Amino acid sequence: MTKLSGLPAINKADVIAGISVAGLMLPEAVAYAGIAGLPPHRAILAGIAGCLVYAIFGRSRFAIVSPTSSSAAILAATLAIVPGDATVKAGLATVAVALAGILFVIAAALRLGGITGFISRPVLRGFALGLAITIILHQLPILVGASVQGSNIFSYAAALFAAIPQWNPVSVAVGVVALAALLLVKRLPGIPGAFLVLAAGILSSFVLDLAGHGVKLVGTIEVLPQWPSLPDAGWVAYSRLAQFTVPLVLILFAESWGTMRALALRYGDTLAVNRELGALGFANIASAVVQGMPVGAGFSAGFASEAAGAKTRATAVFAAIGLAILIACAGPLVARLPEPVLAAVVIAALTHALDPSPILRLRRLHRDFYVALGATAGVLIFGVLNGMLLAIALSLAAMMHRLASPYIARLGRLGSSHNFVDLSRHQEASETPGVAIWRPGEPLFFGNADTIFGEILSRSRGEAGIRAVVLSLEESSDLDSTALDALMEFDGAMRVAGIRLQFARVHDRVRDLMTAAGMADVDGRCSFSVDDAIAAVGQAAKSSASQSDSSQ
Repeated sequence: MTKLSGLPAINKADVIAGISVAGLMLPEAVAYAGIAGLPPHRAILAGIAGCLVYAIFGRSRFAIVSPTSSSAAILAATLAIVPGDATVKAGLATVAVALAGILFVIAAALRLGGITGFISRPVLRGFALGLAITIILHQLPILVGASVQGSNIFSYAAALFAAIPQWNPVSVAVGVVALAALLLVKRLPGIPGAFLVLAAGILSSFVLDLAGHGVKLVGTIEVLPQWPSLPDAGWVAYSRLAQFTVPLVLILFAESWGTMRALALRYGDTLAVNRELGALGFANIASAVVQGMPVGAGFSAGFASEAAGAKTRATAVFAAIGLAILIACAGPLVARLPEPVLAAVVIAALTHALDPSPILRLRRLHRDFYVALGATAGVLIFGVLNGMLLAIALSLAAMMHRLASPYIARLGRLGSSHNFVDLSRHQEASETPGVAIWRPGEPLFFGNADTIFGEILSRSRGEAGIRAVVLSLEESSDLDSTALDALMEFDGAMRVAGIRLQFARVHDRVRDLMTAAGMADVDGRCSFSVDDAIAAVGQAAKSSASQSDSSQ
């Protein structure tokens, strides 16, 4: 066991895992650079810089911070709408990576890690499915050796099938064999399948003279790192670039945090979300310095690291070193790599995202199924970037719909205990004579307060014999001014209706707001439990009856 400065102790398992992951990173880097429309060396340098810098600042032992399929697709969509020639767009890509890194660091400094909660998991699953279908479809022409164009995914698919007579049978055979081998080796943990298929592809290129049969090869990859410089682009280009960098950051972190957290939970590791934000920020800034691509902890590389037996985050260091050695020492061999093999590596890496079971599970749960489906359809119909924005909008809309249309439970006592439960779910519970107990299922805020209080008022007035209402506010730890005003108006309406209003499970902050707003007898009308509230209602009724008797 040895120890590198700033890194935990490493062992042989990390070295083996790093080399195995490097075998996956190389073909993925070349393929993802093609998706983004950039030279392969930009993805390779990004992977080396991202892994090295993340290993210093990050804490996930499985995270391999390198270009990802989703970030490559979003970068390509962003550059497509930015004006300028190829040279200008290449420079703007570097600016986008730097902006993404700066936004990550700012978010970490402001402790905004919780912002990923605004992109729900159903939306991420739907987006991942739509993105996987899109990327796989765009890899098929490379696999079959045909040139295909299309304005959207449907015309692209139609053009692909129309081009069947132009498919190269040798390219198809190479791609299909490589894909089958990758899927087969994927079932054998600890075996570097991508590296073995990569080597077999290069060997077959020499032995079978694939280039002579019309199979396209990767060609020479020139790794020429240069200091970044601002391209000569106008204000319109920079403003659009800045506008669409936010979705890039969101999807990068959502994908990265999803990978890190899933693997950390599996092994009982502890991660700090804001620290990981900062680590990803520094990794992207380092990638921008070497004129790389956006980097994040992708699903395929992260789970490949786990399968290869990674023990510490030193695995990422050895993956970066292995990738650098491959390019430095095996450049002429990599140049002979068949492009259909690259396409097969990308397709195999994304097959996990094609699994519909997580989305079908939502249908069985009757929760967020159409949100996930909408996110998938958004990517397929409107493209990656607009689909991402639509997915975020769907996530927020689903949250607002749930909050604005809450379930209001009528509570009853469970036997002779102090427990109060939903009467519609527990038939053995009993109502308290003359008292209606209500509990909103969501926190009160400006979007639902009037609706909730209106429904409770209507149902309480419409029920004969109700002399008091207990309102449980356990879901509301705070109130905005609109919800507070609605509460005061509700209190007045109940008083006019001759119904006593008692509050249960009231948080201290809400009590303070009630007092500041001038509500009468806050201490006497707020209870810490429903049982105490029922007792307070009974005591108030006795006091009222006693005063009535004495007055007579």
